Amino acid sequence: MTRFNPLHRFRNALVLGLGLIAVAAQAQQVFRLTAIPDESPTELARKAAPLVKYLEGTLGMKVEYTPVTDYAAAVEALVNKKVDMAWFGGFTFVQANARSGGKIIPLVQREEDEKFRSVFISSDPAVKTLADLKGKDVSFGSQSSTSGHLMPRSFLLQANINPEKDFGRVAYSGAHDATIAAVASGKVQGGALNISVWEKFVADKKVDTDKVRVIYTTPPYYDYNWSVHADMPAAQREKLAAALLKLDRATPEGKAVLDLQRATRFVPTKAENYKGIEAAARSASLL
Repeated sequence: MTRFNPLHRFRNALVLGLGLIAVAAQAQQVFRLTAIPDESPTELARKAAPLVKYLEGTLGMKVEYTPVTDYAAAVEALVNKKVDMAWFGGFTFVQANARSGGKIIPLVQREEDEKFRSVFISSDPAVKTLADLKGKDVSFGSQSSTSGHLMPRSFLLQANINPEKDFGRVAYSGAHDATIAAVASGKVQGGALNISVWEKFVADKKVDTDKVRVIYTTPPYYDYNWSVHADMPAAQREKLAAALLKLDRATPEGKAVLDLQRATRFVPTKAENYKGIEAAARSASLL
C-alpha cells in the first residue's frame, strides 16, 4: 500500500501553481505601440495593421496598436512606459526626451525622414507666395506637429513673417488631412502640412489640384522616427531595431508595411539628428 505523503501533494501543487503563473505571465506579455495622431484614427489604424502583424511574427509575442487622443498623450504614453514604442515627429521626440530627462531613444526613421519637407498650400488665386499670406487666415496642424507647425513656423519667421502679427487668423486643424480639408473648403486661405500626406492626397485624387495648390515647399529637415524608452532591455531594443531595418519592399510583407508607412526603407537614427528641431522649438518658445 502506498503511504499518503502530504509533502508530495504540496510539492506537486506548488509545481503546478508555478507553471500556471508562468503560462499566465507569458500570455499577458504584450508589446504595445502608438503613434502621434497626425491623421484620422481610421487611417492610423489601417497603417498600423500590417506592422503589428509583422512584429508579432518577428518578436514572438502579441503586439497591440494603442491609439491616443492627441500628441501630448503619445508623449506621456512612452515617457510613462504605458507603451513600448511610439511613432513620433521630430518635435514630439524632442518633447518626450526633455520630459523624460533624456531617456527616450530614437531607433529608426524612414529614409525619407532624413530630408523631410513641409508644404504651404492655398486655394486663393491671389496667394502665390508666403508673403501673400499676410492678412489671410492660415491653418497649421497640431501645435505639437513638426511638419504641420514647428518647422513651417520656423521658416515663416526666417522670412520675417510672424503668424500672430501678420496673419488675419491662426488656426490649428489638429491633423494634416484636416488642414487640406480646411483649405479646400475655404475656411482658411492657407495651410501648412506634411509633404508626404499632401503627395498621398494628390496621388489618390482626394484633392482638386486645380483649386488647391502648393505655394511653397520648405528646405529639408529631420522628422519622424520610431522611439523607445531607455529602460527597454538592450537585447529587445536591438531585436526590434533589426526587425524594422530588415523590412524590404521586395517581399510582400515588407511592401505591405513600407507602403502604408510611406517609406522606401527604415534606416538607423540618433538623438543628435534632432538638435536642429530642438533649436527651432526653443527659438519659437515652444519648448
